[in-house]
This record gives sequence, C-alpha cells and structure tokens, in this order.
Amino acid sequence: MAKSVDLTGMNIPNHIAIILDGNGRWAKKHHVPKNVGHSQGSKTVEKIVEHAHDVGVKYITVYAFSTENWNRSEKEVKGLMKLLRDYLKQCLKKSKENNMRCMVIGDKSRLDQDIQDSIAELEEFSKDFDGITFIIALNYGSRDEIRRGVTKLAEKVQARELKPEDITEEMISDSLDTRGIPDPDLLIRTSGEVRLSNFLMWQAAYTEYYFPEKLWPDFKGEDLDQAIIEYNKRDRRFGGANKETVEE
Repeated sequence: MAKSVDLTGMNIPNHIAIILDGNGRWAKKHHVPKNVGHSQGSKTVEKIVEHAHDVGVKYITVYAFSTENWNRSEKEVKGLMKLLRDYLKQCLKKSKENNMRCMVIGDKSRLDQDIQDSIAELEEFSKDFDGITFIIALNYGSRDEIRRGVTKLAEKVQARELKPEDITEEMISDSLDTRGIPDPDLLIRTSGEVRLSNFLMWQAAYTEYYFPEKLWPDFKGEDLDQAIIEYNKRDRRFGGANKETVEE
C-alpha cells in the first residue's frame, strides 16, 4: 500500500476532474454483482472528496453517469439510479458537515422527476457553502453539452441579440454547464484506460492527464497524493515555450 506523503510546498491543483472507471471490473474480480462495485465506488467518491478538501483542492468533478450509460442493461441502470437517489440524500448531510457546495452538470431533463427534485434541493441547500465545490456529472456528455451550448448561442443570433462574428471563446464557455467553474488542472482516469470518453472535452484543452492502473473502488487518498506529485512534475506551458527553450 502506498504511504501518505507530505504535500507541503507543492502546487495543489485548483480543480481535479475524475473519470470513475473500474467499478464493474472490481466487482468481477471480487465475485460480487456489478452494482456492489458501483456502491463501493460511491464510498470511494466520498473519501476522495474529503481528502481533496483536506489537501486544499477547491473544485472536484466526478463523471458519475454519461449520456452513453443508458445503453447498459436495464438492471444495471436501475441499480445506478437507486444508488444515485441514496447518494443525493447523503450529500445533503455531507455538504453541511464539510461546508461543501454541490452542483450537478449534464442534461437533467432525462432523469426521473424525483431525482431532478433532489438535485435542485441539494444545489439550493449548499449554494452558499464556501469549502470545496463538488460537481457531479449526470447524464453528461461533452458533445451533448457543446451542442446545447451552441443552440443557446444560435437562438441569440436568431433573435438578433448577437452577431455570429462576435462569438468569443468566453461566450462558448459561458454557454456550457460548467459556467463559472474554472477549467480542470488535473484529470484522473482510473483502471488504466487512456481516453476522455466524452468528458469535459472543451474544458480539458490544457488539462494535465493522469492514468493510474488502480480500479476506482481501490483508489485511496494516498493515490490522489501521488497524482498531485505527478502533476507537480509537469511543465504547464499552455502553448508557450518553456523557460529553457526561451533561454536557448
């Protein structure tokens, strides 16, 4: 087991995004139903969010349910929705305990009405908490998000409130679900898979990526620490030259 490390003096990412991958494989490895793996994964989310807060992360976004996840078996989707209902209730308590603001991104209109109501209640309840901001991506797909954002801008053009040539990158960012949220500095995908899978594609243009082999339910606070250590080794130039190149 990796040991916890001292992050004193390190650059802590302001915003960490996580693709929670490996719940199903964890369940298969432990010879338990897949939804047990998802349940264990939700417990890991709770622990990692608390640890992220403790080390100074200000925003954490988790990819909980994608627009493509509806294609999974009806039994698995029903299990995920039941888990989501329970988790949203727990978040009400945890948000108060941890001074945690909670937000949900994605197209919430396809979710059952009781889930939409729970989301609205959670967001309203926690809106003034100023600790870590915990963002859950539900029925989220980056292409769908961009499509919805472009539609908003197109409606403004059609209403003659905006000229096409006046559209800026900032306007596009403000039309997305993540309006007002800084772009992620670090994106983690567990289980060794190396792809974005339609997650925060606009926002992650200059994000640093980290792909540990561990399955999500086995991911611990010390693993997050290791990701932050790796992040500190990166030279974030945002398209510019590094110092050594400039001096040469």
